[in-house]
Amino acid sequence: MSYHEEDNSGKILLAALAGAGAGIIAGMLMAPDKGKATRENLRNAATKYSGTLGEQLSKYGEELDAKFKGYVEKLEDMGVTGVGSSLNLKGDWNELKGKLKQQYAQLTDEDLDYTEGKGDELVGRLQGKLGKGKREITKMLNDL
Repeated sequence: MSYHEEDNSGKILLAALAGAGAGIIAGMLMAPDKGKATRENLRNAATKYSGTLGEQLSKYGEELDAKFKGYVEKLEDMGVTGVGSSLNLKGDWNELKGKLKQQYAQLTDEDLDYTEGKGDELVGRLQGKLGKGKREITKMLNDL
């Protein structure tokens, strides 16, 4: 008895191509929508989920910011960072601005221009105008 080995690679390739072709044809016949409609559905789903993802990221960012501010306050209370290391304005800014103008006549509306999240710019302007250090300015604003 002798063992005879045949080369089946051609048959395997032909079977694979036939299977792929049959799959493509079956997919085209069974697809619920045309290609354009399917792409539109995918685009709509992606838009919907990206909006949801953006909202969740925004929510988590706000939560993280609040936690960070809480930790900074705790560090200040414990004396690790010292009072006045972070700006924490509370109340009506126009009212606070009026108090500052009464105490420091040299301050102008431009010096006291404040936008949420731009506290460092305000502190920098007041440092230059009043000749005080950052900690001192920050403490003064927080105490108002």
